[in-house]
Amino acid sequence: MSDLAERILDRVVSGIGGGERPGQAAMVTAVAESLEGGTHLLVQAGTGTGKSLGYLAPALARIVEHDETIVIATATLALQAQLAGSDIPAVLAAVEQMTGKRPRSCLLKGRNNYACLFRARGEVAEGGQGTLLGAAELSESSASGNPSKLGVEVLALREWVEEQLLAGGTGDRDDAPSHTTTAWQQVSIPTRECPGASRCPFGAECFVERSRESARAADLIVTNHALVAINAMHGGTALPEHEALIIDEAHELTGRLTTAATGELGAGATERVVKRCLAWLGGDLLDAVGELRDALADSPTGRITGVDVPLPVACAALRDASRRAISELGRDRDNPERSQAAGALGETFDISERIARLADQDVVWVSRSDQVGETAHVAPLSVAGLLREHVFGRATTVLTSATLTLGGDFRAFATSIGLSPAGEPGGGAGGTGEPTSWRGIDVGSPFDYARQGILYAAAALPPPGRDGLTDAVLAEIAQLVWAAGGRTLGLFASRRNAEQAVTYCRRVLPELEFLCQGDAQLSELQQSFRERPATSLFGTMSLWQGVDVPGETCQLVIIDKIPFPRPDDPLMQARKKAVDDAGGNGFMAVAATHAALLLAQGAGRLIRREDDRGVVAILDPRVVRARYGGFLTSSLPGFWRTKDLDIAANALLRLRGAE
Repeated sequence: MSDLAERILDRVVSGIGGGERPGQAAMVTAVAESLEGGTHLLVQAGTGTGKSLGYLAPALARIVEHDETIVIATATLALQAQLAGSDIPAVLAAVEQMTGKRPRSCLLKGRNNYACLFRARGEVAEGGQGTLLGAAELSESSASGNPSKLGVEVLALREWVEEQLLAGGTGDRDDAPSHTTTAWQQVSIPTRECPGASRCPFGAECFVERSRESARAADLIVTNHALVAINAMHGGTALPEHEALIIDEAHELTGRLTTAATGELGAGATERVVKRCLAWLGGDLLDAVGELRDALADSPTGRITGVDVPLPVACAALRDASRRAISELGRDRDNPERSQAAGALGETFDISERIARLADQDVVWVSRSDQVGETAHVAPLSVAGLLREHVFGRATTVLTSATLTLGGDFRAFATSIGLSPAGEPGGGAGGTGEPTSWRGIDVGSPFDYARQGILYAAAALPPPGRDGLTDAVLAEIAQLVWAAGGRTLGLFASRRNAEQAVTYCRRVLPELEFLCQGDAQLSELQQSFRERPATSLFGTMSLWQGVDVPGETCQLVIIDKIPFPRPDDPLMQARKKAVDDAGGNGFMAVAATHAALLLAQGAGRLIRREDDRGVVAILDPRVVRARYGGFLTSSLPGFWRTKDLDIAANALLRLRGAE
């Protein structure tokens, strides 16, 4: 292995005035060895390790020395922005100083993240994403005599699009003026509806085509998990050819791929798509939508398993009608409106075909809501095969996160993503069908968790039920928050529990301020929580990951309940049954693994830097009483542990100087 990666890291760290981090150095060595040997690598790098530099230094060393192309995929826009705006420029500068070479880098996103000139300049009556507004509609005034808010936003976006074009900009949504999702839909286009650069009158100027050209010319490409999923599902067409793939925030990978591979059919949305086609077609498509509507109304909520029940039969009729319509619409490929209608209908065809087929590798179910009524869903039973064949089988892959070991080792995570247990056959890099070659390494964390934090497990409380929080749990929450003087992030299993806890605490602790998810935009709530240390913020899953609030603002993290999947989640239940049917333990492989990952992410909100101190309180006694409790707690940081409420409360009092 070349020592260039280590020297790049040293140059970057010294340039920012940082110090040596043993875990970061170990990660650089492991990633460099993986890229050299073609071995897939799982790297658990705890909070504070500096894992971005831990993979960027060896990646850029590899690019310089071997002229390879490497893709980095992240789950969040925040990390993409950090990489593109700070970390990558710093490493590129170091590489250039040391070697005289400066590799090319670019940021690549999905099509919907870029403005579409065809849409922004056009006047389309109706589109697959909802009503698309023409110039006349945009200039109409509201009843008060003022332009509509949506109209103002869309006009501003259209002006911005032209400014971007003149200035050589990217047309990236993140650079656009403030707008709603509905407004952005007027100036962007779904992938299936794009007429293609060769048939679009603005193809030569297209922002998406420019982004793809930049990516093809780049050495280092930063993208997201969703685009990795699209690339895997569509034959490698979304990303340029690359020798290696680095997946950051890898604990979210299976969830993101599952989302990307999930389809939905609701009668209302399908009818809107179909009506776009009726100008050129007969009415049999509408008849098929009527069958779908009736079948959905007659279907029970939950998983659909029988091929002779109404939903698959109706979807088969919709599939056949859609196939005929797409063929008819395609007869005039030069008509952009027909082309877009066919593209929108293509998605309806794909989803209805999957539901009608009821294949073993898919899970189909029906949900109901007051807002949209009945909706049919189809999702992959597992994404392991997709990853194994179309990701790991095509490029050396490094996966990293602060939480990859579950129950103390990498096997559960590796199995979930399609990597065979170490040494067993499973399709290696390069798609040769050779044994999967991978290894896992935990480079630790610079934090001394046993000294910086306490894990309090409330063994004396009653187990949680379905009727909300008990009086005993509410009293314990209030006691802990009082001891911490606010400064609490409350992570709850449901919105009802969060609201119940806030209502109780506001009544018994009127001197403290409490924020609850839903009171305002989540970004506003997090900002208020950061700025006012004595404030507490309670919420649900949106707060379990990604909240980064170091310092005295967050000295107590409360988790009310082990975050098992909902017992009525059809996909999770189907995955659990599949493991059971194969002779495994579905509860441990699916439910407990899911809970362990979320618990680790939630507990990880507490210690974000070396001088942070505090308590993680898990108010679910099963974490210490149940047989699976040891598996869950072994996935958490190495906090000092207690089951004594007084010890936890007194530690919080000392932290805020109350004793």
